[in-house]
Amino acid sequence: MDNQKIIGQTKTVGFQVGVRRTFSISQEVAWNLVTSQDGLSLWLGESMNIILEPGQKYITKLGSGEIRVVKPLQQLRLTWQKVGWEKASTVQVRIISIESNKTTISFHQEKLSDQNAREEMKVYWEKVLEEIKERMPRN
Repeated sequence: MDNQKIIGQTKTVGFQVGVRRTFSISQEVAWNLVTSQDGLSLWLGESMNIILEPGQKYITKLGSGEIRVVKPLQQLRLTWQKVGWEKASTVQVRIISIESNKTTISFHQEKLSDQNAREEMKVYWEKVLEEIKERMPRN
């Protein structure tokens, strides 16, 4: 068996994917777009109430998991097991302020089961970022 790595495969966290985009908005606006109930529904699936505190479990129409890390305005880390998946993945969301009105929103997901899941999630996160762009406050 050859030891050739497949794109997105790591030794320790299975398959991973990262998608990011920079927007002309403040860090606060970016954080609200991602973490408001509306924002969470966009990328985690519709839910009655997701409480962003470490240790809180959640269930949405798309899956379930547990909130692990919450650093307001900067980072979310959580487990997420989509419906139909055998095991949970880890999702990290980062809000990176470049200047007062330039902010990068980054979704990084690891512990994906295989290359197909990686491809599926790459497309998924790109769509999420496109949808976030659509929801941007217009100046």
